[in-house]
Amino acid sequence: MRTLLILPFLALLQCSSDETIAAYGAAGLSWELQSIDADRFSVPVTLTFPETGRIAGQAPCNAYRAALDAPYPWFELKAFGADTAECPHLVEEGTYFAALLSMTQSEVSGNTLILRNDAGNEMVFTAAE
Repeated sequence: MRTLLILPFLALLQCSSDETIAAYGAAGLSWELQSIDADRFSVPVTLTFPETGRIAGQAPCNAYRAALDAPYPWFELKAFGADTAECPHLVEEGTYFAALLSMTQSEVSGNTLILRNDAGNEMVFTAAE
């Protein structure tokens, strides 16, 4: 009888566990963008996983955030938002946001985080020191 009472609670715990890239090595670090499609990205950009189901970061001009609930290795952002300050790097920021929103797969290997999509595009980040 005790087992029957415990099973629903165990199932609930399973539902709330993080299955995103954050749980597979990305959480707790600040990731710095190195390249998009093998082209070095010339302005600083960061990506973090501050809490379960969320990403956040600093693009060249603005802070951004989004929901992430796709299980690893999949990567799909929802409810994307960013601040709206202007700066000389808005073109680069637009390039970054467009690339980030098109990514569908993720991989963490040591200090490297790679996002890619089926079209062959790729973003490479390294853990900040």
